[in-house]
Amino acid sequence: MLRDKNLIPLSHQHQHALALCVRIERATPIAEVDLAAWRAEIAQIFRSEIQIHFAAEEQVLFPAARRYAELVPLVEELLSDHEWLRSQFAVATTQAMTAEAVHALATRLSAHIRKEERQLFEQLQERFSAEEMASTGHKLDESLKNSEQACILPTPATRLKSAR
Repeated sequence: MLRDKNLIPLSHQHQHALALCVRIERATPIAEVDLAAWRAEIAQIFRSEIQIHFAAEEQVLFPAARRYAELVPLVEELLSDHEWLRSQFAVATTQAMTAEAVHALATRLSAHIRKEERQLFEQLQERFSAEEMASTGHKLDESLKNSEQACILPTPATRLKSAR
């Protein structure tokens, strides 16, 4: 299904995070010498975009989705993911994250994004009226206004590696 224009800002941010996940996957196993650069990039993307993205979803999108009883279990799963992901981003910020934990974060973040895109967004587009979608989009735009609008450029240590 074509993504509704009101959800595209979230989808663009999902693409940024998925790019990070792909680079982590390709870098795995992450060399000890590169680990600090990965931790720093993960912490930076969390501060500049993901924490604002999570807040927008939790304050705007998820409450709107909860109006539909059949979406409540999915919203609860997504909130649980947010909680786990936040805890891992906090670990990255302290520079205590292991290479295995970096990979686990990328795996869980990628699955979470795909769940939002393929399940939540699709179902919202089926259920929301044009007016509900426009209202939600306006609120999302307001919530996302302080997030970065461009991808973070990788460092030489975190640059996309060719597929093995």
